[in-house]
Amino acid sequence: MLEPLGLPSHVSEIYRSLLRQPGSVEDLVSSLGWRPERVRSALDECVRLNLVKPSWGAPENLRAVSPEVALQALMTRRENELLERQKELAEARTEVARFIDDHNAAQQDLRGSVIERLNGLEEIRSRIEELTQKCEGELLTFAAGGPQTAESRQASRPLCEDLAGRGVAMRSVYLDSVHNDPATVEHLRWLHSHGDEVRTTVSLPSRMLVFDRAHAVLPTDPDDSAAGALVLHGRGVLVALGELFERVWENALPFTRGRPQHRERGEGELTTQEQAVLRLLGEGLTDEVVARKLGVSVRTGRRITAELMSRLGARSRFQAGLRAAQLGWLAGAEDE
Repeated sequence: MLEPLGLPSHVSEIYRSLLRQPGSVEDLVSSLGWRPERVRSALDECVRLNLVKPSWGAPENLRAVSPEVALQALMTRRENELLERQKELAEARTEVARFIDDHNAAQQDLRGSVIERLNGLEEIRSRIEELTQKCEGELLTFAAGGPQTAESRQASRPLCEDLAGRGVAMRSVYLDSVHNDPATVEHLRWLHSHGDEVRTTVSLPSRMLVFDRAHAVLPTDPDDSAAGALVLHGRGVLVALGELFERVWENALPFTRGRPQHRERGEGELTTQEQAVLRLLGEGLTDEVVARKLGVSVRTGRRITAELMSRLGARSRFQAGLRAAQLGWLAGAEDE
């Protein structure tokens, strides 16, 4: 019980024994049944703490200092140490408050601007969690990239549950290619059961989150969403992003248990996916970027391109786009 004062149990035992009967090292070894080395070690500690002194009449023996003197002195010393520690902690708390104030001021300045830059996956997720907690009315999502990773699916569920619990409306657009991945399909079913309206489309421009039409999060590099992100706050850009979402949402198909069924086309016309490929190639995008926007493998994207060029008798991608337009294959594509 005296350990808070710095007295281990074996030191307290020696001190208690000497309080009852002063004696020599040999006497303590005999009465306690300890090894001489242990007795001497405990006595050295007692001497350091001013608990024992040589006996007046027999210097070879040791006597215990009165507890009213020795233990009270230890108590006072420990209380003083605690007071000093409390003082240090109080000063540290004040310094921590200064750090917090400086950080909040810096963040306020940063977030007061139109663009806020986030670096690394951890910082991105932390900011998304913060914006999710502050979201009050609506969350709009472009989930580009096709099938979602297990880590991404796991990270999104608690955020969805939080939003649903607070009555926030959620609308999400995924790529049609998610139907190739059973785990992602099951995840979308889970999202739908928790209030997230889910639709799918052939291609998406980028990942995007829009919170209450007031804050938008987009990746700095569409090919590597973990590298960094931008948080946009300006009303003008948020209005434009909101309109972009609504246009894509209108043309997307509601998520179902099966694969999306796009409107049937006549003979010789293009499928929605083929239209998207021609449109993206016409924008000068590479095979890799086209495949990413469709959420398919590069090999699949190249196969679709080769088939289109063969059907159109085209020797170049530009020629394929031109002939498709002349044939009317791209007419109405923007209305899909």
